[in-house]
Amino acid sequence: MNARDAEKLDDGAYDVIVVDVDTSHDDDDVRVELTIVSGPQKGVVIGVRVASFAGDPISLLGIPATLVVDGGQPTVELEP
Repeated sequence: MNARDAEKLDDGAYDVIVVDVDTSHDDDDVRVELTIVSGPQKGVVIGVRVASFAGDPISLLGIPATLVVDGGQPTVELEP
């Protein structure tokens, strides 16, 4: 599977799981790799940058979430 930008996905909600986090940037941003787990896009990996993440990014690994794409703009809603 090749990584795809969330902006290339059709608008809608996608069930995803966090499979990787990257904190190697000089800023407070965290790059989160998400895999879509259902529907026709199942298996597609998407990279999303999270600005100014507060907390331990490693704790995000394996967390289910919803990726919402609206007007090409992604939003990640982590499950509690």
